[in-house]
Amino acid sequence: QVQLVESGGGLVQPGGSLRLSCTTSENIVNLNSMGWYRQASGKERLPIASVSVRGLIDYFESAKDGRIFISRDVAKKTVYLQINSLKPEYTAVYYCNARVLRTDSWGLGTQVTVSS
Repeated sequence: QVQLVESGGGLVQPGGSLRLSCTTSENIVNLNSMGWYRQASGKERLPIASVSVRGLIDYFESAKDGRIFISRDVAKKTVYLQINSLKPEYTAVYYCNARVLRTDSWGLGTQVTVSS
């Protein structure tokens, strides 16, 4: 299992921005992909965005409003999720995911609360 540690969550006012970070114990180029998911209270965990070993990025349905951007720093073994113009409905636990072949590893998550 790949070790993943998320950070950067917190309480943010509507309209604000956050950058979440996920640092892995493994060299990113040894992973098939890394990505972010979010899970609101009482709801299922949904994918947001992912980046492949080759740097190809996919944005899923929950990220197609132009507010969310994923990036990575291979040297720092870190993947980032930039979220702009936050809305209350973005309140959730954000999880980092790493995939090696068919095996998924997860971080413990970081809470993002959007509220005034």
